[in-house]
Amino acid sequence: MFSLQNKKAVVTGGGSGIGRAIATLFAKQGAELHIIDLSIESAQDTVDEIQKSGGKVFSYACNVANQKEVLATFEKIGNIHILINNAGIAHIGKVDTTSEVDFDRVMDINVKGVYNCLYAAIPQFRNSGGGVILNMASIAAWVGIPDRFAYSTAKGAVMAMTLSVAKDYMAEKIRCNSVSPARVHTPFVDGFISKNYPGQEAEMFEKLSKSQPIGRMAKPEEVAALVLFLCSDEAGFITGCDYPIDGGFIKLNN
Repeated sequence: MFSLQNKKAVVTGGGSGIGRAIATLFAKQGAELHIIDLSIESAQDTVDEIQKSGGKVFSYACNVANQKEVLATFEKIGNIHILINNAGIAHIGKVDTTSEVDFDRVMDINVKGVYNCLYAAIPQFRNSGGGVILNMASIAAWVGIPDRFAYSTAKGAVMAMTLSVAKDYMAEKIRCNSVSPARVHTPFVDGFISKNYPGQEAEMFEKLSKSQPIGRMAKPEEVAALVLFLCSDEAGFITGCDYPIDGGFIKLNN
């Protein structure tokens, strides 16, 4: 089950964290991986891991916020079967503490970046006779998260784009879904804690973990497993849906 043999998959932000977990799992399931990251160097660890396991992988330096770069990259890749829109950045701040520069930066990467990849990928999906799109949303699109104004705004847009694309391209056999993780233990989280809470790393890690009703953060591999299912042929009847993977955060956090 969940084989991706003879499938060509693109993963944006595949160099680390959730993107890396998705890329390596997809490779194990037989997919040919095409990883898009800001630089070749930032994707190298993922490329090395996949190659050591005998997988087929290619990497591309591309800023997803730049449409010309994205179009050129997808032209190199050619026909695809799966697109994972995972690249994104975080931002901390309420509306009155979020500068225009920061707001624009979050929108450029988290919203326009998704749009650019969708725009470039649709013709490639048509050439392949259909395919699957998976967008990385967030529980921040579902519930109010303190000090996450720009990030929540962007992830709400991603969820709305998911519904629009699913509706518009259903007849062309292109499915589109999204997943909404709660806090996931990635290198970004460790870096955030060490930068903002020096000397209190263990204490803050425990506090952030316990803020999830299940009592811990998610593992990137757990998110990757859900993404694999949604991109597999076994999920062929699923489109236009968002799937929280949140340790009970949305429904049980009271």
